[in-house]
Amino acid sequence: MGAVSRTPGTAKKTEDVTTDAGEARITWIPAKDARLVLAVGHGAGGGVEARDLQALAAVLPARRVIVALVEQPWRVAGKKLAPAPRTLDTGWRGLWPALTAPGLPVVAGGRSAGARVACRTAEELGARAVLALSFPLHPPGKPEKSRADELLGAGVPTLVVQGGRDPFGRPDEFPSGGHGLVEVPYADHGFAVPKKAPLTQDQAMDLLTGAVAGWLDGLS
Repeated sequence: MGAVSRTPGTAKKTEDVTTDAGEARITWIPAKDARLVLAVGHGAGGGVEARDLQALAAVLPARRVIVALVEQPWRVAGKKLAPAPRTLDTGWRGLWPALTAPGLPVVAGGRSAGARVACRTAEELGARAVLALSFPLHPPGKPEKSRADELLGAGVPTLVVQGGRDPFGRPDEFPSGGHGLVEVPYADHGFAVPKKAPLTQDQAMDLLTGAVAGWLDGLS
């Protein structure tokens, strides 16, 4: 585990963590009197700068939730393509001791590929719950190649937050199960909404963060 370095002028800190898949990184956004840690990983096509992850990082610390933005080793190394799911799971497992170090329950989460990782590993790692943002239920245009078994097999309380026009799976395509499901109307896979939509981008993010905050309140 590498040294912790603080970002000048902010309360954030970064921590480099050595895993069997390579060097990973956690950006910690602390919270006063914290009751939970929400660890969220990025997708295969982007990093922790994704709008949904940043929105949660901005809102949840005031709700006594530490947010840990997790960068997988491939992303830290500057590679453009994500590795196989098995390697992503290896990286996430290697990060887990650092994520549990604050001594609080950890909610495993992520967007897209990161949500799949959280679902696949939650039960074995002892996650309190799973937050699945833009869960890629199937490849675009290929509903027959469902990944529902990963979601349904999480084994812990799970919340899915899905864009209403997500080509990787619209909300009405999801199977019934023990998970909760919140729709962000008109939003795509990255939770972007068209300029002509009845709600603004800020309103879409408020809907997302409000739903997640309320769900987290119910866990503790």
